[in-house]
Amino acid sequence: MSSVEAKERLKRVESILVTQMTTKNNKAPYDRLVEKYGIKVDYRPFTEVRPVSAKEFRKQKVKLEEYSAIIFTSKSAIDHYFRLCEEMRYKVPAETKYFCLSEAIALYLQKHTTYRKRRVFFGKRTLQDLKPYLLKHKKKETFLLPSSNLGKKAYETFLEAEGFNFVVSEMYLAASSDISDLEDVFYDILVFFSPLSLDSLYDNFPDFKQNNTRIAVYGNSTAKAIEAKGLYIDIKVPNPEFPKIRSMAEAIEHYIKEANDL
Repeated sequence: MSSVEAKERLKRVESILVTQMTTKNNKAPYDRLVEKYGIKVDYRPFTEVRPVSAKEFRKQKVKLEEYSAIIFTSKSAIDHYFRLCEEMRYKVPAETKYFCLSEAIALYLQKHTTYRKRRVFFGKRTLQDLKPYLLKHKKKETFLLPSSNLGKKAYETFLEAEGFNFVVSEMYLAASSDISDLEDVFYDILVFFSPLSLDSLYDNFPDFKQNNTRIAVYGNSTAKAIEAKGLYIDIKVPNPEFPKIRSMAEAIEHYIKEANDL
């Protein structure tokens, strides 16, 4: 988008829709926008997680008892792994090892099993952080990676390249939510954090036209999906033009100050 087009699209902001459910901590930065600028901010998840049934899981021919180590990349993966274990009447051995993407995910294990540090390993937040722990146990363990229908390509590529004994198993499905009730509801800014949320928009509204709606995106993959639809990106994080702005709330505030002439 040219600078002229960007300037023409710079219009007053009074309402924002964040297309995901947020926690109390994640809402805090947006709450400050509400208090500071009188902006209306709503939250509505455009996607939802659906379970893979025990019957569907059996078709994958994955035998849970054959895996001594589980790789968890999300809290949803933990919930659905233990749900299927219960439905399959499989009692997870106490010696099973867990490799978690972050400490928050590792601590979430306590919801389902006794937390023992000697069998729980976690990184800071990326696969790169987790690699040393995985490599250390490569020869001794057989690994199971619970996944959604979207897959975990980066993990699969790494595990294959390093010669791990592993299987990726689809245990839950990411799908579009029913947001058809928003047909006659309009927001100045729509905030997207994933390509799937954009898919949901078009699943519900195939004839969606952006017009004066500003679009804010987080992440390069989401930005590419937006651009592929021929839509304008008005706010983007990360943005090389504003390297100090790292959060979506900060980026939106920067836009509001300019658009609302504050």
